Amino acid sequence: MQTDPDLAELRTDRLRLRRSQPEDAEQISVYRSDPEVHAHQGWSDTTPAYIRREIEEMLERTPGEPGGWIQFTVETADAGELVGDVGMRVDDEPGVVLVGYTISPVHQGKGYATEAVKALVDYAFETLGADMVRAYAAASNVASIRVAEKVGLPVAERFDEREDEQVWHVVRMERRRDT
Repeated sequence: MQTDPDLAELRTDRLRLRRSQPEDAEQISVYRSDPEVHAHQGWSDTTPAYIRREIEEMLERTPGEPGGWIQFTVETADAGELVGDVGMRVDDEPGVVLVGYTISPVHQGKGYATEAVKALVDYAFETLGADMVRAYAAASNVASIRVAEKVGLPVAERFDEREDEQVWHVVRMERRRDT
């Protein structure tokens, strides 16, 4: 795996993915706090202050290096409207990059998640040299699973994860580097 200290942004036909900035925290907090979004995510705190601190920590990390998530704000290329965020993390398993994604409910159903995640997956393989890209989703989050499948991350495993007295039904989706 390689690192990419010079990454400024990723672009698609309709989107710009740029490193999230502390000033994005308010808008990100709004959709992450939405009960329907929060139900499918594992965030313990969705307040602007917490998200701001997380973004500040992530800005100290370099894409491709182990040690935690790196978040990208997803904006429309034409108007610069914030539509969601995506993230990546080099996993504990060598050569594996994890990806995650959240699109604001008002922008869902427009293909933004698929377009943004595809850009992130391509970046992980082509620039960072990942051997595998992996994503996890709640088994009930059919839309998220569909996004992963559209970008070539088919379901590899379904399992239950237990935390305290809660049981999460989880799906692992992944793709190996094309050889």
